[in-house]
Amino acid sequence: MKKNIIIALISLVALSCTNDLEELNVNKKDFAITTDASLFTSAQYKLFNQMTETSVNENIFRLVVQHWTETTYTDEANYDFKTRNIDEFHWETLYRDVLKNFKEAKSLVSGLPDVQTNKTATIELYEIYTYYVLVTSFGDIPYTEALDIDVLNPTFNTQEEVFNDLLDRLDNNVISKFVTGEVGFSASEDIVYNGDIEQWIKFANSLKLQMGMLLADSDPAKAQTVVNSAIEGGVFTSASDNMKIAFESAAPYTNPVYAALVLSGRDDYVPTNTIVDMMGSLNDPRRDDYFTLLNGEYVGGLPGELNSFARYSHVSDKIGKDPTLEAPLMTYYDVEFLLAEAVERGFITGDAAEHYNNAITASILYWGGTNVEADSYLGQASVAYATAEGDFKEKIGTQKWLALYNRGYESWTEWRRLDYPILVAPEDAKTTNNLPPFRITYPDVELTLNEANLKAAISNIGGDELETKLFWDKL
Repeated sequence: MKKNIIIALISLVALSCTNDLEELNVNKKDFAITTDASLFTSAQYKLFNQMTETSVNENIFRLVVQHWTETTYTDEANYDFKTRNIDEFHWETLYRDVLKNFKEAKSLVSGLPDVQTNKTATIELYEIYTYYVLVTSFGDIPYTEALDIDVLNPTFNTQEEVFNDLLDRLDNNVISKFVTGEVGFSASEDIVYNGDIEQWIKFANSLKLQMGMLLADSDPAKAQTVVNSAIEGGVFTSASDNMKIAFESAAPYTNPVYAALVLSGRDDYVPTNTIVDMMGSLNDPRRDDYFTLLNGEYVGGLPGELNSFARYSHVSDKIGKDPTLEAPLMTYYDVEFLLAEAVERGFITGDAAEHYNNAITASILYWGGTNVEADSYLGQASVAYATAEGDFKEKIGTQKWLALYNRGYESWTEWRRLDYPILVAPEDAKTTNNLPPFRITYPDVELTLNEANLKAAISNIGGDELETKLFWDKL
């Protein structure tokens, strides 16, 4: 009897240990079930965060386009993407944290058929935008074989192939698929348009307009077709259409600019004299929205040089000290500038000056200005469309560069496309042509992990250099 009791106790202890060991393998803090909504929301946040970021380790486009420059360190303001592996961070964040999560979210979509259709189309639209950023950053990129777990060494599709396929996907998988009058992701899951499908359709067409205009110099015939199709489908018509998110007041979900300028406790950036002096010469009413005063004046630092933080104007409190400041990826004034250019190129009929005026007015109002200020600004000979200096590229390019302040990537893309304003590289810049970069170099890790395919891509685009122009950047 005693022997049986001992055996029973041993068995009980063994069983108990087995259960305890199995429980050790369970992460009780992790989600038991991953949903389409959780992955979708996470990917949205990661995308907006990367495009808004201003850390010298992650995103330096405000420095590249000379809206800001540095104080203590100067490598990044001189276009050094390598020392801190900024090119790698940009690449990995968009592939791993954004596209991968969107792909997984798409595989898990749930709900009634029309709801699933809208969810899938919304995710697809985000994927298209993210690939658009990658292809306009680097050139040839992994695309058809990207994110395939069974393909360890994905080939690089040519930038032209990627771009054309993205346009096809916009038409066939997004715009034509959305089901109006039905929901997709809920208001709490969709942090941009709160589930409003009509707004997503407007953004899809506005992105199509932007992509069409990117082809204006390389393939004007196709550009005109794409642009007209986008306008017919319905693009942004007011500031209420802006594609944006609002950040939260508590870390880690604050606007990353606030994290860099306030939470970091560092004084790393000042606005450049390039933009400060230009806005001063134009009596631009947005100066107090963009910069602080220094002894009653706006004073900008020298791009790429050591700049004492105390001796120059700073980024305005409106931008730097509001943790909840919204971050747009596309705005109504972006669209109006594109329409002004489309008229000038003969792609559409209309009044270029009217669209130009609408764009500038919308930007001034966006930053808290008034219609009176906008009218006064546009009434100056140096700003008015009929009398401002230069051809349409210079007029639109200059004013768009001013309007896109604090949106480094978008400003850089439009500067590359329109070639205005004229920006001169700092003396110690990593570029050799006295200009800012035309692209980002490939991350070094790709040379280790995917050497043969990377070398083929480098050969195809004409060299892995900052000065290498991408296929659409013809002039």
